[in-house]
Amino acid sequence: MNAAAVMFCLDAALIVVVWPFAAWFALPGRLPRIDFEIVLILALYPLANLLSLYALGLYRRDVILTVRRSIRRLPLVVGIGTVAASALVLVLPMLLARQGKAWPPLLPDPLFVAASTCFTGCGVAARLAFLRLRKSGLLKRRLLVVGAGRRAWDLAWMLQSEGRNLHYDVTFVHDERFGPVDPRLQRDDSRRVIQSPGGILEVARQLRADQIVIAPDERRGMALDRLIDCKMAGYPVYQYMSFLEAEIRRIDIKRLDLSWLLYSEGFSYTMFDRALKRALDVSVSLILLIVASPFLLGGILAVWLQDRGSPFYSQIRVTKGMRHFKILKLRTMRLDSETAGAVWADAHDRRITRVGNFLRRTRIDEIPQLFNILRGEMSFVGPRPERPEFTRELALQLPLYNERHIVKAGLTGWAQINYPYGASLDDARSKLSYDLYYVKNASIAFDLLIILQTLRVVLWPSGVR
Repeated sequence: MNAAAVMFCLDAALIVVVWPFAAWFALPGRLPRIDFEIVLILALYPLANLLSLYALGLYRRDVILTVRRSIRRLPLVVGIGTVAASALVLVLPMLLARQGKAWPPLLPDPLFVAASTCFTGCGVAARLAFLRLRKSGLLKRRLLVVGAGRRAWDLAWMLQSEGRNLHYDVTFVHDERFGPVDPRLQRDDSRRVIQSPGGILEVARQLRADQIVIAPDERRGMALDRLIDCKMAGYPVYQYMSFLEAEIRRIDIKRLDLSWLLYSEGFSYTMFDRALKRALDVSVSLILLIVASPFLLGGILAVWLQDRGSPFYSQIRVTKGMRHFKILKLRTMRLDSETAGAVWADAHDRRITRVGNFLRRTRIDEIPQLFNILRGEMSFVGPRPERPEFTRELALQLPLYNERHIVKAGLTGWAQINYPYGASLDDARSKLSYDLYYVKNASIAFDLLIILQTLRVVLWPSGVR
């Protein structure tokens, strides 16, 4: 079980135990009977809280690793979830009353106080318990990596910095037929390299390995029958790319194996999937347009008052099938920002106005793209739409770059919520690893998870330009 799953289980377990008592104390004498409606109301609060914890990033690796940072965010995150649940408690009776159904007269005020206090306390306790589990070493995963070359070093480094688990106890079993041992592994005393020409199963038993990962630089000398013995003995055996894809939730572009990409699962989209995605795009865009219309009107007015120029800005971008379309945004730069042609934005771009800087950080400048989604030019979730000039340049330097255009460009996406806005070739390569992962594993459920986590990027923007 990975770190996020353990953290979620701790949160859920504490809430299930504590919340019934907190709710009972919050509503003494107000519950003439316990029926389905009462149970539903009381269940809304923990469900909204767990959803808020996920949407606002408290199960992300970087937040889990820093307990103080996680605890500092808890009151705001719990508050947002509790406000959402209280709003439902107010709205549901009015909706059901129109259908002639009775609804218990519960006021959300005492429940709001009880939920905020209870869930914040449970969240703090869960994170302190998680810290205790980390220190005890119970959350370690024991990996046996076959190979000790450059590929194995890359695997260990990426697991340490990006792995879904916080601690990996990695042992490398090597054979001279796999190529030379990476000197970085030899210099690192914390990495164990065992020279074992054929005893992989024996090593796995001695280490009580949880998983075996195949990651040699040279695979022609590998004895597959010994790996089959490991699998028959109950040890899960994973190919390097498949294991890494599952652990870091992106595709390693540096050591991409095209044969693996060809034969692995993914890249399958049925007509039903496309219809569901279109329905999701239209419904979410219409709801957001209604909710965000005051902010859009305020942004339009602010841009116009700054320099009396047009508040809107359109630009040619690339979407599905390499088709071009005009993206619509609120203008955040000076009117003369690109008189010399297309230019990458940098970290402290002087072309961005003061109003534009605020609009970018709050993502208000992105709201007009909802019209692009309604017109079918974009999707709500997908790779970031780039300009044709940059697309042609990046396609010449990055393998499989054009494959990100298998799906429509998106307002938000897996790369957007996991990697800060970048304006260099290295940034584009890193974002491509996330885009390819999304394109390979696209689904409605995945889209919903990305939409939820987009709220975190809006509240806590990092690297926004």
